[in-house]
Amino acid sequence: MIPSSWEVTRLAGALGAEIRGPNISNPTEADLAGIKALLLEHLVVFLPDQSPTAEAHINFGRHFGKLEGHPNLSSDTNLPPEIFQLKASAGGVADEWHTDLTFQEQPALMSILHMVTCPDTGGDTMWTNLYQAYEELSEPMKNLCDGISALHDALPHNHPESMAIHPVVRVHPDSGKKVLYVNEHFTRRIVEMNATESDALLSHLTKWVTNPRFTVRYHWQPGTIGIWDNRCTQHFVLNDFIGERVIQRVTVVGDRVEAAEPPKWQPWVRDGRLSATSRHDRQLYVHLKAQGRIT
Repeated sequence: MIPSSWEVTRLAGALGAEIRGPNISNPTEADLAGIKALLLEHLVVFLPDQSPTAEAHINFGRHFGKLEGHPNLSSDTNLPPEIFQLKASAGGVADEWHTDLTFQEQPALMSILHMVTCPDTGGDTMWTNLYQAYEELSEPMKNLCDGISALHDALPHNHPESMAIHPVVRVHPDSGKKVLYVNEHFTRRIVEMNATESDALLSHLTKWVTNPRFTVRYHWQPGTIGIWDNRCTQHFVLNDFIGERVIQRVTVVGDRVEAAEPPKWQPWVRDGRLSATSRHDRQLYVHLKAQGRIT
């Protein structure tokens, strides 16, 4: 039940809502239930005029699950380890479409961002609805994607050895709906395809999810809290600003990624000369061997 005193404004046809009414620094059980319900419905929600302390930010995040710091990027040592802070004055932001930390076996479930400081113009963030991206695929493409998996790694963080394999189509554990689960930032290779086929399919899918029909764009104000479900969204920061932009984020530890269907085919591994294969082929081979999926 959403409290009648709240003002909830839908932001786009695909996803996104702005909520005015609750105070995240002192939330009631009814507040938490309402925010969780709206997040499940809208996938990403924004609460203006909050400006929590670091302690209040962390305490709010813990209502959604266990928190984790960023595994590869350093943050401000003056802040608690649960908070990841990123400062930028002329770009230097995550300007590729991505879902947070998909190179982990249990990728981030949810991110809760506090926009501490931002320029008057520029530096907006976009999100895309991965339910809709899957639903609007053709039936042949759905059938193909339902039966394949993909390798993700942390190469953008200079840690290509950090990797995981996830289904291309996952099932959201709360909604039960299918999600198209590949992104341009961390997804490297379709496991069941050779490198040329993989490149072609990933290029198509990672462009497909950016269709404007699936997206919302949000213009930040200082003190706003943004919460998004990493299991069914991707996001992208527009690198079009000059001026200080400071975000603080807590991240809720993820769950295991469940496939919509079991893989229909065996992993594709090139026979013979591994030294002649691409880096991603070698990377896939090493990961599959470590998992015991090939000998």
